[in-house]
Amino acid sequence: MPDQLPSARELIAAGFQETQRAQAFLADPELEGLDPGALVAALQEAPDPDQALLLLIRLLERAPQVREVFQEPAARSCEEYRRAIPLLRLLGASQALGEFLIRHPDCADLLLESQAKGVPEADPTAEQLREMLMGAVRADPAAKHPAASLSEDFTAKEAGRALRIAYRCEITQLALRDLTADDPLAYLPAAARQLADLAAAAIDAALAVSRAQLTARKPESERIELAVIGMGKCGARELNYISDVDVIYVHSAPEEYDAAEARDLAISLASGIAKVLGSAEGEPALWEVDANLRPEGKDGPLSRTLESHQEYYRRWAAGWEFQALLKARPIAGSPELGAAYMEQMGPLVWQAATREGFVQDVQAMRRRVFENIPHRHADRELKLGRGGLRDIEFTVQLLQLVHGRVDEQLRVRDTLSAIQALGEGEYVSSRDQEAMSRCYRQLRLYEHRIQMAQMRRTHLMPEKEAALRALAHAARPPGQPRRRRPKEVTKEWQKVAREVATFHETIFYRPLLSTTAVLSEEEVRLSPESVADRLAALGFSDTKGALRHIEALTSGVSRKATLQKRILPMMLGWFAEGVDPDHGLLAFRRLSESLGTSPWYLTMLRDSSVAAERLCQLLTSSRFVSDMLEHRPESAQWLGDDAALAPRGFDALWNEVQSALDRHEGESQTAVRLARLMRQREQLRIATADACGLISQQQVGAALAEVDRVATLGALRVAEEEIFAEEGRLVSLLVIAMGRQGGREISYGSDMDAMFVHRPVAGAQKAAADAQAQKLALRLTQLLSKPVRPAVRGELPLQIDADLRPEGKKGPLSRSLESYEEYYRRWMDVWERQALLRARPVAGSDWLAVDFMELVDSIRYGAPPSSAQLREIRRIKARVESERLPRGADPSRHVKLGRGGLSDVEWLVQLRQLEYAAEHPVLRGTATLQVLDGLVEAGLMGSSDAEVLSAAWQLCTKVRSGIMIWSGKTSDVLPSSRRDLEAVSRWCGFAPGQAAAFEEHYLRTTRRARQVYEQHFYQG
Repeated sequence: MPDQLPSARELIAAGFQETQRAQAFLADPELEGLDPGALVAALQEAPDPDQALLLLIRLLERAPQVREVFQEPAARSCEEYRRAIPLLRLLGASQALGEFLIRHPDCADLLLESQAKGVPEADPTAEQLREMLMGAVRADPAAKHPAASLSEDFTAKEAGRALRIAYRCEITQLALRDLTADDPLAYLPAAARQLADLAAAAIDAALAVSRAQLTARKPESERIELAVIGMGKCGARELNYISDVDVIYVHSAPEEYDAAEARDLAISLASGIAKVLGSAEGEPALWEVDANLRPEGKDGPLSRTLESHQEYYRRWAAGWEFQALLKARPIAGSPELGAAYMEQMGPLVWQAATREGFVQDVQAMRRRVFENIPHRHADRELKLGRGGLRDIEFTVQLLQLVHGRVDEQLRVRDTLSAIQALGEGEYVSSRDQEAMSRCYRQLRLYEHRIQMAQMRRTHLMPEKEAALRALAHAARPPGQPRRRRPKEVTKEWQKVAREVATFHETIFYRPLLSTTAVLSEEEVRLSPESVADRLAALGFSDTKGALRHIEALTSGVSRKATLQKRILPMMLGWFAEGVDPDHGLLAFRRLSESLGTSPWYLTMLRDSSVAAERLCQLLTSSRFVSDMLEHRPESAQWLGDDAALAPRGFDALWNEVQSALDRHEGESQTAVRLARLMRQREQLRIATADACGLISQQQVGAALAEVDRVATLGALRVAEEEIFAEEGRLVSLLVIAMGRQGGREISYGSDMDAMFVHRPVAGAQKAAADAQAQKLALRLTQLLSKPVRPAVRGELPLQIDADLRPEGKKGPLSRSLESYEEYYRRWMDVWERQALLRARPVAGSDWLAVDFMELVDSIRYGAPPSSAQLREIRRIKARVESERLPRGADPSRHVKLGRGGLSDVEWLVQLRQLEYAAEHPVLRGTATLQVLDGLVEAGLMGSSDAEVLSAAWQLCTKVRSGIMIWSGKTSDVLPSSRRDLEAVSRWCGFAPGQAAAFEEHYLRTTRRARQVYEQHFYQG
């Protein structure tokens, strides 16, 4: 061996942590003749090079034949010892298996044989593994009741020792294949199957030893049939490197045998299995054989007859015991008895979901598992922690048990196959299927590598950097150019855990998974009465109608029908939570019929529980939205995307409308129809965002006002094009929004209070210009409100109300700036000055807007009203309350004109503006809440009084919107009907069933507001 040893830098680059120790070991006599540089290059592939080097030295001392893997051609290269890489990866990944080879150097020969072949060794079959371990205990695997050939030279203890050694030798070879796989994640299912098959073979061989011992003492035991049923991961053939092996024992005996005697003999056979595998004499124990999943657990007999098992599961078994049977598989003993057990017990698994409270019990069990994790381990648990393996397994098993009763494709044992079946059956989205499979493989790979290190049963992520560093390298295939840092593997695991937690919460806790039976084709066809009963229990009034809708949605074998069957169970639950489930289901059917051929629609609902829940909420709680969705079904794609639901800004909308007008210049009907379609679409977007809680009440009013502004601009442009084409341009027109439109505080279905101002262009005759302005204003109102062709289905047209103009309906529709100025100077009433407080230009000439608003500001923010004018304002307010309140209406329930309603708050705010805006610029605004804040800032109102008024104004505005959203009709009266009140109550943020509490809240809030109003409005 050359004297020159690798430098500390080279050792660090290879992954060594203790460089001085490594240099000393490289000079060890056992490594004489090996090139240190080539050896270090090969050790770079080891997850823990320090450990691998030490174990290699100790192994060479005990098994010199291992040097064969270092016999390479004389060429000097970093790949010189590439045949040794599998061994070095094993030694660096598992101290326990390295120690095993050192204890049993003869097992190293088996490794060398596989290395000498030069090609990857094929994975052994389950039968081959059984033959190997049966051979280790000298039993005939072909015998009906295999028994170990025990003698004075080969006792039961020696047979057990030989079995445990043979088992570990096979585990070591499996670990070699696993650690050198080109894709460890892809190889993981094969490794887990081999581990389960090896455990099954070990149990069968241990049974052969137990039978030989018992037969020697009690010859009658030879006729006892014992089958071992694998449960859990062993039953599913997805076992870990180290895990308890869950089993259930079932036995039978000839008729002449006494039942108690046969049971005792079977229990002796079963107990012998655990003794053989759990003994540590001559070779450490393998793992615990756990029979606690048997009927009655630890309190029940270790083995039962098939009839006893049947009776127990029929009469006393709990829901979780049926769930456990999902993984059951005969793994050892009598094949015929095992098959009989599965034939009788297998079908019981799929009845579990029909038991009362089954889904909730499974969900509660998962919560208990998490709650019982020791606090110090909770953030390191790969298996039981949040986002761990158990989350995936419980999710998959719950879906299997709920849907597998009617879909036999889901009746598979192992998790990965079940995930694939759930995806192929459209029970989960392709995205969730991919995420489940990928995350499950990744977590299981971590678990395998962590357990492999010391061959100990653990599910905790390492804490020490050295262990994390080894895990990071062991989880990757050979040939990686760079070693990963400990933080990288931790970050990767945490990312996987977050992803698992996300889809687990989404799928595992889906509401009313148990109602899937309602939608099974067999149940609907065979027992419609029972389905109707369950629909009635969910809250559907017209169960026959609901059944018709369900049958229409789910009949047939198309992908559309299949997806409907998958998504309707959870949607029925959400429909049931709504105010009107029957209308929600009907609206869903109509929407689905409109969009059924659209590939994105049902996929979105299946893949996004957010979108599905939102749709159910909207369809059951809003006629306004459901009717608009029926006419604009493509808008449903917004439901799963918060960004798509965000109200669009003025610039984006106006650019869209301008482009449409440019494309259809000269086609006034088409052009204005496109502007109105935009308005309808945006109203739907805003209402949906509002219902989903994505925007505030103030944002709703502002967004609706901007949409109306864009539509008005578009209609004005069309009107100008029509009239100017005939007469030439004689005038510039300006549209001024008034009232709640001016304050950008409108609700759904609001009209537009407006005034029109015009200015003749240079050279135009005044009379002709005035006449053209009237035509423009009239045509604008017609374009926004009159029917168009083709009709905009489901539209609530924008009505222009110009009654606030000078002289009201008796005056001209539009006036010149000079005419307004003259009118306001000579004849203006105080209420007209008050109305100008909310004036805001929305469409038309910008220069005219500047001039007109200058006039308006001089009026509305001018000198305070006189005492007589203040009395007049108070008189008008009192007259409005007495004359405009509908006959028979309850003043305490009228949200606009009633006590403490919108009118009270707005008139008080506007009165204070008239009095103090000249002195306090903070009061110069058109929005009610903005001015309320200004009154507090100016010291003109106490903050507590302002809060009372603000709360009442916002509540009344919300109620007004809620009535429109719920019924599709405008109304200013708080509903008295229980269902209508419940709908408005929920819209206002109250929980289901709290309509009475909401009603009391409304009356109390407005009553307090009225008190504040009276205190301030009539003072002085």
